Amino acid sequence: MLVGLLAGGLWLAPARADERRFTYSYEPELAPQGTLEFEQWVTLRTQRTKGGAVQQGNYNLWELREELEYALTDNYSLSLYLNTAAESFRDYSQSPPADTSSFDFKGISIENRYMLLNPAEHAVGLTLYLEPRYSGEEAEIEEKIILGQRHGDWKWAFNLTHATEWADSLHSTEGEVEASFGLARDLGKHWSLGLELRDHNELPDYELWENTALFLGPVVSYRQEKWWAALTVMPQIFGANFHGDPDGHPNLELEGHERVNIRLLIGVSF
Repeated sequence: MLVGLLAGGLWLAPARADERRFTYSYEPELAPQGTLEFEQWVTLRTQRTKGGAVQQGNYNLWELREELEYALTDNYSLSLYLNTAAESFRDYSQSPPADTSSFDFKGISIENRYMLLNPAEHAVGLTLYLEPRYSGEEAEIEEKIILGQRHGDWKWAFNLTHATEWADSLHSTEGEVEASFGLARDLGKHWSLGLELRDHNELPDYELWENTALFLGPVVSYRQEKWWAALTVMPQIFGANFHGDPDGHPNLELEGHERVNIRLLIGVSF
């Protein structure tokens, strides 16, 4: 499917892509009014343990998102997402250990982005973000404050994110707080290379701050007039559980987070 998107993008009528330098950090710029874009998201969250002694081996979670985005105005864009996830691991709590896997529909999301300050006209660009998601058994509302600017060949973006998720047929609640930062340098007309930093925190039932996990890694992006792609590989460099050490790793948080996060984005404009 991804190869088909890339090949098809080469033959589309000329249009400006809402090209991104980062995969975890949004940039404040929006596509011009009337732009229609399809994006394919592929995220791999791999390797973690759970519950003291290792209970999950060879853990992999693939998150797939298909996005259709339309710029209603120069300052406001609306996106529709289809979300699915495939999870697999070896369960060592069973005897003998058993391999388990699942594929789940994670619902429909509607993303709203409104640019308050255009970075081309202000010292710092500012965009606000709101994304509700619903799947029947799960629901989520995510909000972001997006900041960023370009300085010559350099570009940076900072996102502050809060989300509330309802799971177990909407009977359980969890809060999430995240900060992410990206810095990239354009290498000629088509390529850019940089770093992304992400800190993610979980707050079950908003009763306690359970954990934190810090990720850092390289991001590379490529762009043409009609399509673009970006790839980030971020290992966890530090993590902590503030209520004990359930995963047996004092300097990493491997109960609710993974050792490595990898994300690929591909966008094609119509």
